[in-house]
Amino acid sequence: MKEIVDIINQVINPATNKTIGEENRLVDTEFKGSDLHVKYKRDGIEPNDKKVLEQNIAKALEEKVSSDNLFLIAQSEKSSDVYNAIGAKAPTKPQKPAELKVGHGSIGEKRKIPGVKNIISIGSGKGGVGKSTFTANLGVLLASKGYKVGIIDADIYGPSLPMMFKSAGQRPGANDDQKIIPLENYGVKYISFGSFIHEDEPVVWRGPMLGGVLNQFFFDTNWGELDYLLLDLPPGTGDVQLSMIQNLVLDGAIIISTPQDIALLDARKALHMFDKLDIHVVGMVENMSSFVCTECGKEHFLYGTGGVTTACNELGVGYLGKIPMSIELRKGADFGTPYMSNQEKHEDQPVWNAYLEIAGKIESYFHPSEEKKKSLFSKIFKK
Repeated sequence: MKEIVDIINQVINPATNKTIGEENRLVDTEFKGSDLHVKYKRDGIEPNDKKVLEQNIAKALEEKVSSDNLFLIAQSEKSSDVYNAIGAKAPTKPQKPAELKVGHGSIGEKRKIPGVKNIISIGSGKGGVGKSTFTANLGVLLASKGYKVGIIDADIYGPSLPMMFKSAGQRPGANDDQKIIPLENYGVKYISFGSFIHEDEPVVWRGPMLGGVLNQFFFDTNWGELDYLLLDLPPGTGDVQLSMIQNLVLDGAIIISTPQDIALLDARKALHMFDKLDIHVVGMVENMSSFVCTECGKEHFLYGTGGVTTACNELGVGYLGKIPMSIELRKGADFGTPYMSNQEKHEDQPVWNAYLEIAGKIESYFHPSEEKKKSLFSKIFKK
């Protein structure tokens, strides 16, 4: 590890022409599964210089670590850097999050949710790419593996989790401390704005009010101990995403896209949003990758093919896998029986195997085994 640290410390920061070592920017180097994670201080580095710096780090390490196994994670000690990157005004002093049922949220210090080990944001640039279906099935699969899992349906304008988890009409209760008690089904705890309104009732709130609701979902909900909390974001890069990022410490993000160019165009915007806000993108998932005709057995690529893998290579983002279309997958979402909840019926089918592969990569990222750490260490230093 010392050799890698020495290499990184010699890389030049284009913003100052000084080395990373001279500026004491290196925070940590760590193996996770087969990946090497490098954390560094990003303070004072503009987005364009940040991109050049990370390219320089990758080039310096290319003989030691494949670019596919290298993850660079930027950290900012001063929140003003994050706000400047998005053109917003930083708060002059920390504020406590407002204790609201319905109302305006406030910006305070970023916080972790007590008892939650890993918070993963699942986003997309546009709607209709299957993000909510993916989140629900990933949550069910991780729960079946023995993890404690929660989901927040943060799509305030189009909440779908109550339908997917067969809980339409059920309203969460509260405990003696006035904490919301999340609903639970298929081994997953979850909360959705859809559980507090009639399914036909429109939401006509402005952005700041949404921040207040999300803060309540984050910090005024009795989540207990969780290994994973999945955040199902609305599409785009607007108020809800900004409210979340301003208040919550995230451990990573996953981007969902179909292979078509128009979806990838918007997915890139989501990726750049996470990048500007110093949230590491674990990888991208290609959803609705193809459809196999039940009559002729031929595989059809309705939205094109290979677009997401190409985008991952161009943007330097991990590729988590692809999920084909399936009538059973759609039925599971519509009827409140997630596809991955029925092992007896779906095991070894293409969709089933795709989710297993993607979940395995996510597990490897957040829960690397000591065996994999030792194996990668030996490979790098040829021991």
